[in-house]
Amino acid sequence: MDFVSIRVITGDVERLVGFYERATGVRAVRATEDFAELRTPHATLAIAGTRTVPLFAPGAARPADNHSVIIEFRVDDVDRVHRNLTGLVTDFVNEPTTMPWGNRSLLFRDPDGNLVNFFTPAVARG
Repeated sequence: MDFVSIRVITGDVERLVGFYERATGVRAVRATEDFAELRTPHATLAIAGTRTVPLFAPGAARPADNHSVIIEFRVDDVDRVHRNLTGLVTDFVNEPTTMPWGNRSLLFRDPDGNLVNFFTPAVARG
């Protein structure tokens, strides 16, 4: 088994894809107007429109309704990223903070209200 992606369902694919492209600097690969992926070396963030939901199971997912998942990105310098996100992000949940386990973390909400954590590890990992 291989974990390959997280899929976010949204009512506005272009808005959310544009946000993540600007926030991460990663260009999305668009398969259709209803589906795009932001691929990084270790994970993929898939963004899909509401029209894709019935293909799996009607009513199984609702856009802008996440209250339990945090989408996380490892960055080289969370403080620099925070400065770069000013003006793009409208809802910072916290400023860059050193967590008890040592990671420096920045928590904010994307345009659909999903929690996003950009963090810099306390110790470099391989």
